[in-house]
Amino acid sequence: MPPTTSPEATRDRILAAARSEFARYGIAGSRIDRIAKAARTSKERVYAYFKSKEALYRHVSAAELTAVAEATRMDPAGLPEYAGRLHDYYAAHPERYRLMQWGRLELDADDTEDPIRATMAGKLKRLRQAQADGALDPSWDPIDILVLLNQIAAAWAGKIDFLPADPAERERYMGERRAAVVAAVARLFPAAG
Repeated sequence: MPPTTSPEATRDRILAAARSEFARYGIAGSRIDRIAKAARTSKERVYAYFKSKEALYRHVSAAELTAVAEATRMDPAGLPEYAGRLHDYYAAHPERYRLMQWGRLELDADDTEDPIRATMAGKLKRLRQAQADGALDPSWDPIDILVLLNQIAAAWAGKIDFLPADPAERERYMGERRAAVVAAVARLFPAAG
């Protein structure tokens, strides 16, 4: 008798297939039938777990945001180091960066369920508090700090056309890119005092 598949295992396969599908095709270009096939289940089962393709994307992107946050841990008093950790994460996982960018491009800007909005709001609050505590230069608007920092940190995500073919050269090259990211953020957003 073949082993039964648990609902949790099916859901996990759906999420893994959706993560790959959304990273590759975006929200509009993704197809639930391809996700179902990759997850070895039916379209109906996908819709039993998630009411729409957008709801599935929101779930996947929220999980990715949590993974990024746990791997990088923003410290408003140490923004250069945070930028370095973000750079490292996106260099190691360019497909995850791409997945998040699809949401920025395709979801309605006024979408109240957008997981990126909630994450940004929390980070902005922490930056404002660091400014109030004197740990961060108060002359910058926190939204400018966050947007510029994220853009600088992700500048090399997915830029494989610039990478040397030799693995040793590639490691050195990416180390230099990381150092440039950290230095740029340190110059823009030095600790107060």
